[in-house]
Amino acid sequence: MPVRRLTRRSAIAGSAALLAAPRLAAAQDQKVLKFVPHADLTVVDPSWSTSYITRNHAIMVYDMLYGTTSDFQVTPQMAAGHVVEDGGKVWTITLRDGLKFHDGEPVLAKDAVASIKRWALRDNMGQTLMDRTDELVALDDKKLRFRMKKPFALVAAALGKPGSAICAIMPERLIAPATGKPITEVVGSGPFRFVADERVAGSRVVYARNADYLPVSTGTPSFIAGPKIVNFDRVEWQVIPDSGTAGAALQNGEVDWWENPTTDLLPLLRRNANLTIRIHDKTGYFGVLRFNHLTPPFNNPAIRRAIWWAVDQEDYMTAVAGNDRAMWNSGVGFFATNGPWANDAGMAHLTSKRDPERAKREIIAAGYKGEKVVVLVPTDVPSLKFAGDVGADMLKRCGLNVDPLYMDWGSMVQRLGRQDAADAGGWNVYHTYWSGVDQLDPAVNSSLRASGRRGRTGWPDSPRLEELRAAWLDSGDVAEQKRLAREIQLQAFEDVPYMPFGQFFAPMGYRKNISGVLDGYALFWNVKRT
Repeated sequence: MPVRRLTRRSAIAGSAALLAAPRLAAAQDQKVLKFVPHADLTVVDPSWSTSYITRNHAIMVYDMLYGTTSDFQVTPQMAAGHVVEDGGKVWTITLRDGLKFHDGEPVLAKDAVASIKRWALRDNMGQTLMDRTDELVALDDKKLRFRMKKPFALVAAALGKPGSAICAIMPERLIAPATGKPITEVVGSGPFRFVADERVAGSRVVYARNADYLPVSTGTPSFIAGPKIVNFDRVEWQVIPDSGTAGAALQNGEVDWWENPTTDLLPLLRRNANLTIRIHDKTGYFGVLRFNHLTPPFNNPAIRRAIWWAVDQEDYMTAVAGNDRAMWNSGVGFFATNGPWANDAGMAHLTSKRDPERAKREIIAAGYKGEKVVVLVPTDVPSLKFAGDVGADMLKRCGLNVDPLYMDWGSMVQRLGRQDAADAGGWNVYHTYWSGVDQLDPAVNSSLRASGRRGRTGWPDSPRLEELRAAWLDSGDVAEQKRLAREIQLQAFEDVPYMPFGQFFAPMGYRKNISGVLDGYALFWNVKRT
């Protein structure tokens, strides 16, 4: 039986699951929004994990100096504004009046400076910003100053980027003791407070409206920019791993909003007149097959390159998103297909006839010694489970000694940070997705970073990729940037920091009496019950 049939439930099975699923307690309080997230929250520190569940948590609890609109315009958020001097080499940012952390302490410039420096230790764009910074200091309680090595126009864009990891502003007092480890005390200044004592691992996460939150006074709510007006006293995340149970709860009104309905249940949910099923992230999600570049066999670039012959984006996307071609795209390269930097350079690696037997021959010729290949597969995130199953099968057909390791998402996230060999608690391969906002260009695509152990999980090392990225960032000429984007893509096909396996669109599902849901990922301000 083809992998896609093994990894996708049929619509009939989905119907049965909805009918048989146990009922949850009905939602009663009109000021409480009940939401089913795509995974459990296991890491609360936004600088420590790029997982989207952590980002969604962080955007509620923390605020940012700048925000980004749905058309990717950057506007001040915690910042009242900034002044750029010395030909673009000095940026002075002033905080708005009246900003307070959840513990009642004022937000000061020193808090912003400490937060930026900590974020920049691990974030792709943060590293870029600080590499170009000579000095970042607090001038007084309200002003902070960047002194750049050379003009850099993307300071505000970096501080306000919506993708993981966001530059969350937190108290300086929490940052110094957390060197080299995640912060566990959640104190932000955002529109919601994290209710730590009501958190139940694997079941529930609770947020309460921050009555002291000071929204910006101008503009229109758009993505993570503009006034963040909260209309609910509480938002309760109810973690429901079983999609049948989640679908039944949404249909019965026991929850208000399901972030990521599974593909097999969408036809049923769309037929329910009490539900809205809509795509809010128009950039889609891009699949990433990520290798561990530190350990055999994928520390060998020839073995990585051989896998190109076997990667079939249509197999992946059919398993993940079904047969409706309106919901997914193949022929996807290293940049978001709906962005200005997507190009066709080197795409024959993915669009030519698939040939796993050739991959097998080239892997043997490259010196593969039969090492076990540990593929991490999360069981509680259906789209990643499906992708992991397809990937494990594909690698087996390439002649690799594949060992799929099934676990929950939270355990997988914790394991991914380990640089040990696979047989010592590490890993070789995993699959993940990045929103289009994280793959638009060389500045934000962290999976393309190739700075070795200094970089993100997977730790690819390619001086040439880093050199091309730096040239793209420094160029102010669009035509030259397009040329460089093509070179970057060609080099990525050669170095293989990761393999793209397609693009799909993930609609959200919510009750008809819920309105004001903004475009982008799951955001909880501007939302109302009507």
